[in-house]
Order: sequence, then C-alpha cells, then structure tokens
Amino acid sequence: MKKKIWKILTISLAVTLVLFVVLCIHIYIMMKPKPADASTIAMARIDVKQNINKQDGDKIASWLYTQKGVQHVLCNPQTKKVVFSFYPAKVNADNLTAALSSSLHYKAVRYKPSEKDMMKSCPAMSSSFSYSIYNFINNTF
Repeated sequence: MKKKIWKILTISLAVTLVLFVVLCIHIYIMMKPKPADASTIAMARIDVKQNINKQDGDKIASWLYTQKGVQHVLCNPQTKKVVFSFYPAKVNADNLTAALSSSLHYKAVRYKPSEKDMMKSCPAMSSSFSYSIYNFINNTF
C-alpha cells in the first residue's frame, strides 16, 4: 500500500514539475521582445493643445488617413485626443505628429506615457507575477 502511494506521489510530482517547466518556457518565449517588422502594428496618441470641433476632428482624421503607414484613426474633439494605429516600419509617429502640426497648423503633441504609467497599464510589466517568473527564468538561464 505504501509503495503504491509513494508511486502516485512521485508521478504527480514529476508531472507537476514538467508542467511548471513547460509554463516557464512558454512565459520566457512570449515575454521576449520582438523587433518591429513590416507586419508590426503600433498605436499612438496625439493630444491637440487647442479647442477643436467635429469638422477639425474630421480634417485631422482624413489627413492622417492619407499618410503612408497609417491604418486606423479615431479623433475625439471633446477630449482633443487623436488615437491612431500605424506600421512603425513605414512611418514614425513623432514625425507624423510634427507633420500634422506644420501641415494643418494645430498645436499637436504626441502623448508618451511615463514608465510608471506603463507599469500600471500592462499586466506583463515588472509588477506582475508573470514578469517575476520571466525575470527569474531569464536570470537563471
């Protein structure tokens, strides 16, 4: 009877250990930063530092849609924010913001969240349990 219990415990422990190793490898692979390629899509936000109305928002959105590498644009005149997705391999969001300001004469500034804001916004950042496991594996191997 004791041998049977010992065998079950040993097998259970071995399976748990193997599953833990597979999970660690999965987390390591998924958390590894990937370089931007032609299929990478990113998002950016532009804050307009002056009052705009719906016509201004439509004008900004249509201008952004004509730019190379811009995929989708949302403009909210009430909050004076423009959010757009783009291909970083084709266009730089900072350059696009500068071009928007000079072309349409709006006081536009690209919003970049602080490191503290980034840590709060994404569960894969350093405050999360997953990142702790990733960091442990990365430093161990």
